Amino acid sequence: DHLLTDTVTLPSWLAGAIMLVIALAGIFAALAFLTRTLKTIVLRRAEGSFSKGILRNGITAMAIGMVITTAVQSSSITTSLMVPMIGAGIIPLASAFAVTLGANVGTTVTALLASMTGNLAAVTVALVHLLFNISGILLIYPIPAIRRIPIRLAHGLAVRASARRYYALLYVGGVFFLLPLVFVLVDKLIKKLF
Repeated sequence: DHLLTDTVTLPSWLAGAIMLVIALAGIFAALAFLTRTLKTIVLRRAEGSFSKGILRNGITAMAIGMVITTAVQSSSITTSLMVPMIGAGIIPLASAFAVTLGANVGTTVTALLASMTGNLAAVTVALVHLLFNISGILLIYPIPAIRRIPIRLAHGLAVRASARRYYALLYVGGVFFLLPLVFVLVDKLIKKLF
């Protein structure tokens, strides 16, 4: 700040604004460099150990997804790790699906730990979260024909989204905004009728 105000004789508000821009640019550059470097390191190390374990069978892949997610307490990190490995052809889509299912169970560990306050309602909600994810796996994963349905749907959407980007926006808007809105409206309508 003093360098700009004393040497270049800029007003202090302008010197502060310039320093803020420089600091933000430095932070973003450092984060971009760190992300790129960590991704490279993780992918190099993960390629061998992940692909061996994940390719073994679906149960092992689910366990790996659950352990990674529990360790980092974020299924987003597990999924973010899978995406470049699928894109590079290291892991097939079916194995990544199993890892994702395991990651969904791994996310329940955070809720279970948070519920250990002794509050019965909190423990109940955490167990419902866990049982919901496990029930979904038990309904979908054991039967190969049913297991392939989400993979085929995702593949079809990916093909359409890569051809026309607005498909991805329509999907996100429909599933995350329009569908919940429809459910809320239907719920309000049912409450008014009954």
